[in-house]
Amino acid sequence: YSGYGLDQDDPGNPSDLVRHLLSLDLANGAIQWDLQFPSQGTEKPYQGFQALHGYASSTPVSDGTHVFAFFGRDGVVAATLDGKQVWRTSVGTDTHSWGSAASPVLFQDLVIVNASVESGALVALNKSDGKQAWRFEGIRQAWSSPILVPLADGRTELVVSHRGELIGLDPKSGKKLWNCDFIQDYICPTPVAHDGIVYAIGGRRNQAIAVRAGGQGDVTETHRLWEARAGSNVSSPVYFDGHLYFLNESRGMAYCVDATSGNIVYQERLTPRPGTIYASPVVAGGRIYAVSRENGAFVLAAKPEFELIQHNEPLDESIFNGSPAVSGNRMILRSDQFV
Repeated sequence: YSGYGLDQDDPGNPSDLVRHLLSLDLANGAIQWDLQFPSQGTEKPYQGFQALHGYASSTPVSDGTHVFAFFGRDGVVAATLDGKQVWRTSVGTDTHSWGSAASPVLFQDLVIVNASVESGALVALNKSDGKQAWRFEGIRQAWSSPILVPLADGRTELVVSHRGELIGLDPKSGKKLWNCDFIQDYICPTPVAHDGIVYAIGGRRNQAIAVRAGGQGDVTETHRLWEARAGSNVSSPVYFDGHLYFLNESRGMAYCVDATSGNIVYQERLTPRPGTIYASPVVAGGRIYAVSRENGAFVLAAKPEFELIQHNEPLDESIFNGSPAVSGNRMILRSDQFV
């Protein structure tokens, strides 16, 4: 984004905020195109938590023909791969002092977004024209992204974590299929799934839960497999080879949890202290890469024995809140100033 919120001492005029959808050349970082979306309303001021991550936190998604991005109260946008806008649709105009963070997911001919901040709902839009296909109300205090969970019988469920519960829906219709009690707190981390089991963490009490998808109604007693007192209030977990790995956002702790039993395999403090971690870890080449906000990146062995392989010093003085992306043997990092 540009125009507003680039300097906390002199943020500028909120009406000058412009969000950007950019295409960069992977080989050299050159900007191939820059599609700009001027703000259509007043955002929360650039201060406090809003200033920690700005006004373009979500990750775009592509089906290979178009790319889709979510800009909070400024809506969902679709563009061609050569940078032409196709449509722009509002999914709500509410704002929050923490901003907006959820990323869209694609299912068949739908773009699905968690508009908890903007309208308290999950919203599915047609990929072709941006018109609403369905809306599910009652999503409370959720900055997490929805995920798609394939089941053994060939069906796919849409699962989202929000205050008080995990819920599963039919992604085609938005019909609610099941719910499972979870922590009574706001939720930022996005769940992960493997072999039909959903793993979620979150809350200031740092809880983790495993739930078997595919149920009906309240599945708290029938499909909840385990709970654990470990987690992160912001960054999401990753699943790898039968274990969950995640970093606590403020304690500087790395966790490994057995995905079958929920037992904590290790909880170890990182050295040097990472400070705040908002970015979610990624697994590549048998290693876990975790990027801290201001103290560089930590590389851990992706195995159930704690091993800190490397601490990489910060690249510059900018703030790294975005999760890294991996392409081949390259890792793409995004800060509040650079890619």
